[in-house]
Amino acid sequence: MKVALNIATRLLVVHPRPNLNSVRDFSSSQTPTFVLPLLHTHRPAKTLLRIATPSFRSCGCAPMSKLHIRDKIDLSDIERRIFDRLLATLRHFHLQTQLRVAGGWVRDKLLGKECYDIDIALDNMMGTEFVDKVREYLLSIGEDAQGVCVIESNPDQSKHLETARMRLFDIWIDFVNLRSEEYTENSRIPSKQRFGTAEEDAYRRDLTINSLFYNINTDSVEDFTKRGISDLKSGKIVTPLPPKATFLDDPLRVLRAIRFGARFEFTLDEDLKVAAACDDVKDALAAKISRERIGTEIDLMISGNQPIKAMTYICDLTLFWIVFSLPPEFEPAISDGCERLCVSYLDTAWNLIHLLGESTFTAEQKRLTLCAALFLPLRNVTYREKKAKKIPVVNHIIRESLKRKAKDAEMVLNLHQASYKFLSLIPCLASSEDVQVVDHDWLRDLVDVPVTSRVRVLTGFLLRELKDYWHVALLISTILHPIDIKDEPSQLSKRRDLFNTVENSITKLGLEKVWDIKQLINGKDVMNALQLKGGPLVKESLDKAMAWQLAHPSGTAEECIEWLREANSKRIKLQ
Repeated sequence: MKVALNIATRLLVVHPRPNLNSVRDFSSSQTPTFVLPLLHTHRPAKTLLRIATPSFRSCGCAPMSKLHIRDKIDLSDIERRIFDRLLATLRHFHLQTQLRVAGGWVRDKLLGKECYDIDIALDNMMGTEFVDKVREYLLSIGEDAQGVCVIESNPDQSKHLETARMRLFDIWIDFVNLRSEEYTENSRIPSKQRFGTAEEDAYRRDLTINSLFYNINTDSVEDFTKRGISDLKSGKIVTPLPPKATFLDDPLRVLRAIRFGARFEFTLDEDLKVAAACDDVKDALAAKISRERIGTEIDLMISGNQPIKAMTYICDLTLFWIVFSLPPEFEPAISDGCERLCVSYLDTAWNLIHLLGESTFTAEQKRLTLCAALFLPLRNVTYREKKAKKIPVVNHIIRESLKRKAKDAEMVLNLHQASYKFLSLIPCLASSEDVQVVDHDWLRDLVDVPVTSRVRVLTGFLLRELKDYWHVALLISTILHPIDIKDEPSQLSKRRDLFNTVENSITKLGLEKVWDIKQLINGKDVMNALQLKGGPLVKESLDKAMAWQLAHPSGTAEECIEWLREANSKRIKLQ
């Protein structure tokens, strides 16, 4: 006889998997709409749940108006002190080296954003050589050189150049030489490297907005591609060289272009989009880039400020199944357009998080909420590994396609399962009337639990399993819950209200931190009371005792033990 969550599992209705074959064809002239059967009943679905996939209008993806870009870079006090020390090093050793801050720091400063990622490019020496000079100069003036280290080149981790690093005024600075690179056909590791000019280095960058330099020597911004600043002002994502050649040299740049386009709400250049979607580039992305690097880019998109726009770009450029690659064989088959449904669920989750308030979820909970929502349409798809048991395909995507942590995959799978359990409890928890769950199998195991306590017991066990992530599972279940309203804003408001109602009910039941409640009796108490020497009956009895405790929140350990003895006597008589 299984109890605890197994009891709860029997009580919870097994919902039919959504039929992905019911996805309708979507017109290019409208926001595509997917029609799915309702998920809350065993009866044939007569009502349909409509989920609109995000368009560039609905997810804030319309091209931005021109941005205000600063004419010059305003240095903070700390930045000025850092650069003064570096220039003093040049003077001390009579060096003719040009010091340039490269890439993202320049872009962000021109946009008026703070950035603490300072990468300095040197035109005529290696980073390690210059750091040694800085260290020697600092010691000569009585200052310590902090945290000096060298990061060796590591092509497997996409680190192709040796980088010297040191900390100045509590900010880490990286030093590397300007370079010019050539790539082999089947690798993103440069086959040839040499000292390059600033212009060559600018043109080998991924995007024009990342190709800008700030020349520390002259206190000026340098735009060697002649369009970095103009693209920044007009909000365009463009490659310095022809996009196909740029992407074939380093296919990871495709995902970086998408990430920056989404982050800044910039428009992807049309030629760039054509190149990104071509078969040669997609094949190169699949073959040349490590899955860890792809997973890192996706993590940055999901954790960023515009995950819907990023995933929509990935769909539009037909990169979804390249990025979220599937095992060779799986069942059931995935219908055309499933990737759009994935983005639709993500869109709904993102909007619900904002409607509920950012403080409802931690950053980590928010990230896992969005991951769980993105893969909801795949939650019932499985595959077999070496003829073993069926494994959810979502596990393969997270652990193999994206090379994320095992605990991420485990949490997303748990959230998918728990959301269905929550879905069955929502009618009881959201109703203003005294709605009770009735199930004969469940009643047979918990015959002594009062009818009025059944919802509390089931909810308590579910929350003890989820702990701090029960809000996440509740949000996912509200996405799955049918709302018979076609208007998207009204539908979102209804889902928010449903979430709040269920949350309030859980609070009224006193279960919001139920996992912190100490069990009244322990395994030794059970063995003494039932005269057991161990074995599975101890664990089973502890679960039953926890169910009794949830049903009787004011009960004592003595009352629980007495109830357990009576229940055990009945069990023995029935054997």
